[in-house]
Amino acid sequence: MDRVCFFGGARYRQPLDATDRKKFAALVGLGEVFVVGFAQGTRPQRFSEQAHFYLLPEMPLRIVRHLEMWILGALIVLWLILRHDVRLIVAQSPYEAVVPAAIKKIADWFGRRIFLVVEAHGDFAGSVFLERRIRFANYYRDLMALGARFSLRQADLLRAISSATQAELRRWSPGKAVVQFPAWTDMNVFRLAARETKDPDSQRILYAGVLTPLKGVDRLIDGFAVIAGEFPESRLLIVGRRQNKTYADALRRQVARLGLEDRVEFRPAVAQIELAALMASAAAVVLPSASEGLGRVLIEAMAAATPVIGTAVGGIPDLIENCVNGFLIPPDDPRALAKRLAWILENPRPARAMGQAGQAFADEFFSTEIYLNGYRKIIHHARSDNASRQHATAHF
Repeated sequence: MDRVCFFGGARYRQPLDATDRKKFAALVGLGEVFVVGFAQGTRPQRFSEQAHFYLLPEMPLRIVRHLEMWILGALIVLWLILRHDVRLIVAQSPYEAVVPAAIKKIADWFGRRIFLVVEAHGDFAGSVFLERRIRFANYYRDLMALGARFSLRQADLLRAISSATQAELRRWSPGKAVVQFPAWTDMNVFRLAARETKDPDSQRILYAGVLTPLKGVDRLIDGFAVIAGEFPESRLLIVGRRQNKTYADALRRQVARLGLEDRVEFRPAVAQIELAALMASAAAVVLPSASEGLGRVLIEAMAAATPVIGTAVGGIPDLIENCVNGFLIPPDDPRALAKRLAWILENPRPARAMGQAGQAFADEFFSTEIYLNGYRKIIHHARSDNASRQHATAHF
């Protein structure tokens, strides 16, 4: 049986939410799965539900979380290798891969050959500087580059989720094999919402995602302000976690300054079934990011048959064919965004057709089988590598 360890900073809770439960129920069909990540709280957790979870406490300070990953996470991974004979490790970014890359070298001392897969889910070189202000940014950038180069050198295989992330991986690690397939998306809950909660007369614009400068929510507010007078029934709903509290507070001040307090609503992150209902009942879902690995929220909105607007950055053009299944706009252009919002609100019937085209695209772009086939390819690479090494050893 193949034993796979997923290592990264993802947060989980017990019991798993419906989306994670479906994801790992699918993955365990490929072998025994171990997960090293973070708990949703300050207490560590260890439990088995589909997969085996080893969750570090999510401490408030970022540097403390890094130390947890480097020390406790490293010890857990080494223990999984020695105790459970885990031979395949999937790290969820080049920076998070530094720990398993180092452990891979240590495991060699014990005669354990580890196959390391490094994934890229976004612009790992630049996006962090768009999420928050970083002191001594140049030194931080150099340190990050050093870690990424180390882990990518140790990687046996790379995984991208879009053409943009694949291009970045190839720039950083030319010549190394890359497999590409999209991130997990629970499509069924959004398809179901499209059938049950569609509102053909909606004039509500929806943003769903974390609140950081990277996501460009301030530009969405500016774009909405342009059309607010022309469409007095329109509303803007912003749903997401205050990942950057300074930025989140600035967004509320921006809304007040524009006199839109009664037109713009902020809500914290919601469960996926509620998010699906919000998407299905929206006139449009907007993702105005400055950088984006793929834009899973757009796939979810498409599955709900809701028109989407996204910036022409990162992996978003992989999803949106402009004026066919959504709109592509330049980043940092609130007036271009306002123009597309106005078209959707003025043309509900063609907008619904655009949403249906998006749903058809989403059905082709992602399925559980496409996701599993991606990891089957990874396991095949790992098995082939192991077989070739065994053959080389026997021949020697």
